[in-house]
Amino acid sequence: MRGEPQEKQVAAEEGATRRPGFSPTPMVLGGIVALELGAALAKLLFPLAGVAGVVALRLVFAAVVLLVVMRVSPRTFRDSATLGLVVLIGTLLALHHLAFYAAVDRLPLGVAVTIEFTGPLAIALFSTLRIRGLLWAGLAAVGVCLTALTGTTGPLGLTGVLLAVGAALSWGGYIIVSSTLGRRTEDGRWLTVATTWAAVLTLPLAVTTAGTTLLDPRVLLGCLGVAMLCEVVSYSLQNKALRRMPAQGFSILMSLEPAVAALLGLMILGQAVSAWQVAGIVAVVAASLGNTLAPGR
Repeated sequence: MRGEPQEKQVAAEEGATRRPGFSPTPMVLGGIVALELGAALAKLLFPLAGVAGVVALRLVFAAVVLLVVMRVSPRTFRDSATLGLVVLIGTLLALHHLAFYAAVDRLPLGVAVTIEFTGPLAIALFSTLRIRGLLWAGLAAVGVCLTALTGTTGPLGLTGVLLAVGAALSWGGYIIVSSTLGRRTEDGRWLTVATTWAAVLTLPLAVTTAGTTLLDPRVLLGCLGVAMLCEVVSYSLQNKALRRMPAQGFSILMSLEPAVAALLGLMILGQAVSAWQVAGIVAVVAASLGNTLAPGR
């Protein structure tokens, strides 16, 4: 998603075994940095092509890469129900990208990522009916409130916050539907079709809002960079890391994503965050870490 939501969904996979080779920890951290660098680059492109333009081109480039790497045939989908789930995933993918990037256009990167991060976090927290899960959920909720209501110059814009919440909801929906699809088929080529469908959905809006600007070499090159960082570099590094380390360790490192986003937002975009927002980001990270390290998970 943005990063694709599938980048975080990978953290839910179990049964990873350690393999010799390059340490997986730098891979995970490198994947996080690549993902947030892609988001920062996307924000720099918004004045040229708009949110919809950047989203559509990113998805188009991602779809092209996937079509080259994963050849899709009619045999990929055995029945209409499976195809329907893939179409739904593609729709959620398009909604997530549009909502998230629109939020990034209005909020500091670290704040947008922190709120969006609560989508998969909520699924993890409520996957087991335990008191401690509710406590971590409460801490995460406090963190979101702190990040959303305490900007450096006052409360943040409601529109941006709601868009980030929408990104969290669509990301969570993506994970749930993808899990359902995973029980029906082990053929990973469905991602190609879902991404292509998401590109088809967003292109009309992009053409309407950006027009011929989509053909500007600067826009094309920039969006290609966003797609490569988010889809190729980040996803590849995180997938390789997960095959070399336990799922719990992977999840612990992924919990640092909001903090990394805030740091890169400051370094690249000059987006300062208030002390209360820092506290909110720390609270969300702590909730994710606490849930990951909880006994029995």
